[in-house]
Amino acid sequence: MRILLIEDDPMVGRSLSQALADAGMSVDWVADGRAGEEALLAGGHAVALLDLGLPGSDGISVLENVRRHGIGTPIVVITARDDLDTRVKGLDSGGDDFVVKPFEVPEILARIRAVLRRHAGHATSRIGTSEIVLDLASHELSYRGQTEMLPAREFALMRALAERPGTILSRSQIEDRVYGWGQEVESNAVDVLIHYIRRRFGKDIIRNVRGAGWLVMKS
Repeated sequence: MRILLIEDDPMVGRSLSQALADAGMSVDWVADGRAGEEALLAGGHAVALLDLGLPGSDGISVLENVRRHGIGTPIVVITARDDLDTRVKGLDSGGDDFVVKPFEVPEILARIRAVLRRHAGHATSRIGTSEIVLDLASHELSYRGQTEMLPAREFALMRALAERPGTILSRSQIEDRVYGWGQEVESNAVDVLIHYIRRRFGKDIIRNVRGAGWLVMKS
């Protein structure tokens, strides 16, 4: 899963990027408001973490501008400002959640999961079909009575498919969900991830549509 981090503090940016990567996420980190706005307008991220005190363009302006352009990416505001007016302004300007610094990593991960659930219309951390269940909190995949914890990239691939059962995703769509900026992607990277998942759960868990892409079946 790709996360956009918009944070100008180098120490916070480095530590949070590492924590998110350790949790199995691909992190694209920018350090000013204008670059963050451009990245949000370009799309491709599952969720964004947005500081308010940014150079170039402040966080509130970024929120207002991207929402004005119809960008629906879930955005969690992260800031040291904890006054009521700032919290209200951040939420009313288009923020989906608001976290005051300093925060613990488990909390920010839980809030990311919560806004993604709301955005996708899920009430719990489990998504999928009657046969395929993916737990977003534990990274466990269950299929036909078998349950295993997935490595980060296999989890990201299954999440992309399980969020939209019955929908074919192309190679490029899957790569955009699994890999971040600057990461070298081998031409067969998606095929390798699918091979690993099928090796554990059977070939029917992911279906191939020749020339189009892959999907998990609705059931």
